Amino acid sequence: MTLRQEFEKREANFMSPFGCLSANSQGRVHPEPSCPIRTVFQVDKDRILYSNAFRRLKHKTQVFLNPMGDEYRTRLTHTLEVAQIARTIARAMFLNEDLAEAIALGHDLGHTPFGHGGETVLKEIFSPAFSHQAQGLRVVHMLENFGQGLNLTYEVRDGIVKHSKGYGKIMPDDPEELPATMEGRVVRVADIMAYLNHDLDDAIRSGVIQEMDIPSRCIEILGATHDERITTMMTDLIARTKPQNGQLVLQMSDPVYDAMTELRQFLYDRVYRSATVHNEFIKAKKIISELFTYFLADELMLSEELKKMRLPALNSNGSSRERLVCDLLACMTDRYALSLYARIFFPAQMS
Repeated sequence: MTLRQEFEKREANFMSPFGCLSANSQGRVHPEPSCPIRTVFQVDKDRILYSNAFRRLKHKTQVFLNPMGDEYRTRLTHTLEVAQIARTIARAMFLNEDLAEAIALGHDLGHTPFGHGGETVLKEIFSPAFSHQAQGLRVVHMLENFGQGLNLTYEVRDGIVKHSKGYGKIMPDDPEELPATMEGRVVRVADIMAYLNHDLDDAIRSGVIQEMDIPSRCIEILGATHDERITTMMTDLIARTKPQNGQLVLQMSDPVYDAMTELRQFLYDRVYRSATVHNEFIKAKKIISELFTYFLADELMLSEELKKMRLPALNSNGSSRERLVCDLLACMTDRYALSLYARIFFPAQMS
């Protein structure tokens, strides 16, 4: 018996019947030999961790563009916080921790530079159907490794494409909106737990809001500090989640759920839509829009940049030029897009 088989046997002995056993994965698009050491979800976790797309997250905006302070969150630190929360919840519920962590590590690989501002402009100039979650699936399925993709399992790909809530309910009523696995559903909730707390923390650090501005009911119910709020949210979710009609249903108490909803509304009103954040996103949208137009017209430059980013070449996978330009821009980091914009559009300095 291999080490992988030992791990799979161990999972079967302790995991909840609602968890996804590694041995029961629906598999990969392209079948491949099993690893003798790692389960399929451990393999997926490693593939995401070592991907180019994952490394780029360290220079992609979470909320504040190109932050000067060392302690502001980036898309990478957000991802790591989501992974930790998801793994803690999955362990407490006796679910598959490796699957939850793999989904969490990959959930934001499709995010554009400049955060949701970049996503908004690609909706406007490329397609209204563009979304970071669908782009994330595209990244792991057909963009990484010059178009080879990462060949992840169905469960991880499903969790990536269905992780986002947008501005809808924290826990939607429609089962079609939910990931197929409980682990994917845990990541969906862990995502909002993470950003409610760290975006609030960064907004206070930046001076956009003050601690006294936080709704008093949110503090009373969730806690006054980052640690208190995270602990309250996780503890409440774990305690309230019970089997119903043969299925495990993630639930929270009304006071905690309502406080989270109110805190999210507060962040939208006072932080995400604040003049400070919005004015910077207007500048970012101009950069993305002008780069899009430039690369559509310059085939040679587009080919060179696709190669640098280790993305599929022109005419290699049947994608239109518009689609490849969108892929290129979505994969860029904030600082790379800024540098490229300056190199293309700013006059050269003569020595």
